[in-house]
Amino acid sequence: MTEYLIRFLVGGAVVSMFSILGDVLKPKSFAGLFGAAPSVALATLGIAIHQHGAIYAGAQSLSMMAGAVALVVYSILVCQLLMRAGMPALPATIASIVVWLGAAFGVWAIAGGQT
Repeated sequence: MTEYLIRFLVGGAVVSMFSILGDVLKPKSFAGLFGAAPSVALATLGIAIHQHGAIYAGAQSLSMMAGAVALVVYSILVCQLLMRAGMPALPATIASIVVWLGAAFGVWAIAGGQT
C-alpha cells in the first residue's frame, strides 16, 4: 500500500513539474507531450531503483523504450489507415493493436529483453 502511495505522490509531483515545463515551452502542444508518460516513467524508474537496484530499473527502462518504439509504429499505422485508407477510427485502432504488440515484443526481444 505504501508503494502505491509513494508512486502516486512522486508521479503527481513529476507530472506537475513536466506540465509547468510544457506550459513554458512553445508551442503549447508540448504541455500534453510532457504531461503524463515521461513523468510516470520517471517515477516508476525512481521507485524501481530504490527498491530493486539499478539493474532491475535498467530492464524496466528497456521495456519502456520498446513500448515507446511500438507506440510510434502503431501511431504511424493508425494515421495511415485513417487518412489514406479512409478507415473509421475504431476498426483502424483495433486492427493496429496487433501491430503494436508485435512491434513491442519484437523490439524487446531484439534488444535482449529480460525482466
